[in-house]
Amino acid sequence: MFGGASDRIVAAWRARAARMYPSDFADCGEPVRYALLVALCWTRQAELVDGLVELLVGLIHRINARAERRVEKELIDELANVPGKRGIFTKIIDAVLEHPDDTVREAVYPVVPGGVKTLSALARELKATERAVAEKVRYQLRGSYSHYYRRMLAPLLAALEFRCNNSACRPVMDAIGLLARYAGTGSDQRLYAAGEKVPVDGVVPKAWLDAVIDDDGRVEQIPYELCVLITLRDALRRREVYVQGAGRWKDPDEDLPGDFEDNRDVHYAALAKPLDATEFIGSLRERLDEALTRLDAALARGISGGVRIITRQGAPWVSVPKLGKLPEPKNLGAPRPRSSAGGAPSTCSTS
Repeated sequence: MFGGASDRIVAAWRARAARMYPSDFADCGEPVRYALLVALCWTRQAELVDGLVELLVGLIHRINARAERRVEKELIDELANVPGKRGIFTKIIDAVLEHPDDTVREAVYPVVPGGVKTLSALARELKATERAVAEKVRYQLRGSYSHYYRRMLAPLLAALEFRCNNSACRPVMDAIGLLARYAGTGSDQRLYAAGEKVPVDGVVPKAWLDAVIDDDGRVEQIPYELCVLITLRDALRRREVYVQGAGRWKDPDEDLPGDFEDNRDVHYAALAKPLDATEFIGSLRERLDEALTRLDAALARGISGGVRIITRQGAPWVSVPKLGKLPEPKNLGAPRPRSSAGGAPSTCSTS
């Protein structure tokens, strides 16, 4: 019904219908009445679907974030109690800062007790620690998901209809269909049936393969479902997968004008973007390179305005200082205008 109408017009009809009483609808003619009711119901349905999708994305993110926080809290004391490791890292950092132009062999090796042997042992320990963290995160994810999140996500997935126009997302769509078929089988079934076709490529990350596939090549349901949900969340956020009947999470092709393919050059010119993808990527790289060069120079000269490069959860992080309070606007402290009689503020007639 709204195929030829813009979203703004439909939104205006929806706002008008939301303010009307049943008696107002009765006073309208049938064409107006039905148009307003359909606009109200259709947009409200899209809002409800959007809310369900945002709830799904938020739940998946919450499962992952809570597991990482728990594991990080458990491992903080273990990582801090390694004898001598903190002192060795401090010496390495000081040597790098004091001799930035020297080679690693000249600057780092002399300050590390044991030289290459100690550095190799530290590398092995760190790699083993990363594997241990990944395994514990998977363990926490599996525990929290299997206890209560799994009961919540099954009906939520059943209420949404996922679609995609990208052939690269076909494994994700097949995996969602597999989860729907096994939704009512109960949580006591640990493995998928031997003859079941379970899509793995494009769904299960390499780090999860050992946790998903057992020694006999069978696929475990709970870790596989977690991989599907995380992959689905990423595909939704990239707009590779959309939800039928949604507003914000609708088919991205619907965001394009109806004559986009016929007048592509006109629309690109209005956006000030080149038609050639290579030219667009090259221009973007140049702007990013220029911005990073300016940031690097500002950090070296100490004029970055408080912006620093720090480490957060073992990864480099750009730290931006908080903004201070702005001065209070003068109009807030100005006296309110009053009428000549000293009464209430003067008003204008709209008659």
